[in-house]
Amino acid sequence: MAVAHAGDFADRIPTEFESENANQLRKIIAGLVREDEPTNIKLALDKDQFAEVVLTPAIAHTFLDVLRLVASGKGFRLIPVNAELTTQQAADLLNVSRPFLIKLLEDGGLPFSKVGRHRRIKAEDLFTFKEHRDVTRADQLAEMAEEDAEKGLI
Repeated sequence: MAVAHAGDFADRIPTEFESENANQLRKIIAGLVREDEPTNIKLALDKDQFAEVVLTPAIAHTFLDVLRLVASGKGFRLIPVNAELTTQQAADLLNVSRPFLIKLLEDGGLPFSKVGRHRRIKAEDLFTFKEHRDVTRADQLAEMAEEDAEKGLI
């Protein structure tokens, strides 16, 4: 996983100044974005020097998501899909304890590899597991709510 830089938001929350700047930039870019179309942005570099940047829809929406996080005062960490995570990093992303995650790994619930005696989890596998877990949870909650409705409990 990439090393965090002192200026990023992996281990701190944005300052009020940073949040305000991010929100201002988010509003400007959001006003230029058109659904499923590239976004053209002109940047003033110097007095008479400009540069045009074209953002694909995926880049524009990702950029807006990052700006929204900063504007809301939340810290965040960018994780490349091909990154290998430690058990603590993976547990933090799943919002579970490290011992619970290790049991999950050892029971075959999530693939991992070993580097020496340390377990490593591919971010891609973790994201797939998390998505499946979240969908299963949502389906089970919907089923429980439906049963409660049938029994007149809600």
